[in-house]
Amino acid sequence: MSIIKGKNIIVGVTGGIAAYKSCELVRELVKKEASVQVVMTKNATEFITPLTLQTLSGKKVAINTFDLEWESEIGHISLADSADLIVVAPATASFIGKVSSGIADSLLSTVILATRAPIILCPAMNVNMYENSVVQGNIEKLKDHGFIIIEPGEGDLACGWEGRGRLPEIGDILREIKKGLTPHDMSKEKVLITAGATREYIDSVRYISNPSSGKMGYALAREASNRGAEVVLISGKTNLSPIPGIKTINVDSSEDMYKAVMEFLDWSTIVIKAAAVGDYTPTSTQNGKIKKDDKDKILELKRTKDILHDIGKKKNGRIIIGFAAETDDLLKNAHDKLKRKNADLIVANDISQLGAGFEEDTNIAHLVYGKNCIDELPLMPKSVLAQKIFDKIYEIKIGRRPH
Repeated sequence: MSIIKGKNIIVGVTGGIAAYKSCELVRELVKKEASVQVVMTKNATEFITPLTLQTLSGKKVAINTFDLEWESEIGHISLADSADLIVVAPATASFIGKVSSGIADSLLSTVILATRAPIILCPAMNVNMYENSVVQGNIEKLKDHGFIIIEPGEGDLACGWEGRGRLPEIGDILREIKKGLTPHDMSKEKVLITAGATREYIDSVRYISNPSSGKMGYALAREASNRGAEVVLISGKTNLSPIPGIKTINVDSSEDMYKAVMEFLDWSTIVIKAAAVGDYTPTSTQNGKIKKDDKDKILELKRTKDILHDIGKKKNGRIIIGFAAETDDLLKNAHDKLKRKNADLIVANDISQLGAGFEEDTNIAHLVYGKNCIDELPLMPKSVLAQKIFDKIYEIKIGRRPH
């Protein structure tokens, strides 16, 4: 289930040309089953009609501070109290300046000053206005007060100028909304995550690998970041795009991954080994391409370094999570791995099951931990499984605290 589902989200719209893009944001939030209340400034109604946003949100748009219908409940207070999160898109330079000075001369600014919910501002304006030291000072002031500011995009602007000042992409805004709604129970943690497949080269063009997509590891990295952790993602081969705000180190072979993990091990407090690392590698790699002939070839292999095992030997108070992708004796192998690797949690999945194999967007997992403790989880998106895994990590973390 999405973290957005069922949440009360106020979408504030101020008087900028990008106001029309708020329609897409409202539509996407409604699709994710959020309860959306739009609050507009009077200037915003010059760019887009309240009826449009009312139709998309399914609720009357709030505009006037002294609207009798709203004020029968002390409107701005009831709105402020009911919000799980407030996002203002677009946020103009004028609006940013007023809020930073504590000026409540509109319903939207009044609600913002009266709420305790997370507040996300999405600046959108002329590039010269955005770069003006006064505006930047106001933005920094708001950051100091805990406001979340999404950096505007760069490109052609409606005013004819080119540069930074475009409303952030809707996908980026939605990611920040998810992050803002997620409990920051990992805010003091440094999480090291591995993802993707390694390649063990036979010659310059041929290699041994596996079909791992990296989707599980990347979902875990996003979840860790959303929960407030500092994250380093060590990524093998994958077609996934880098995650904004997460330090990513790209590696090729199992040896490369081993070196990268060991480099950051002392830095980390939590290690999650979600990568599909090759267990064997050729004893030698030929420079150039091996030419085809009529003779059979024998490929000699040797064991690669066991990264999870070596992490377990250097545990030093860290929480260690491993994965077990199996086709037989799932739970027996998972329990054995938990013990042998000195891990705190093994995420075990039978890759022969439909929806649980490599390259899938979903997974079916068993969380194996403690003394014969097993949480059996049904088929679910990998993003949801990442939430479940971090819920369990939090339980482990709390359980270690002295009572």
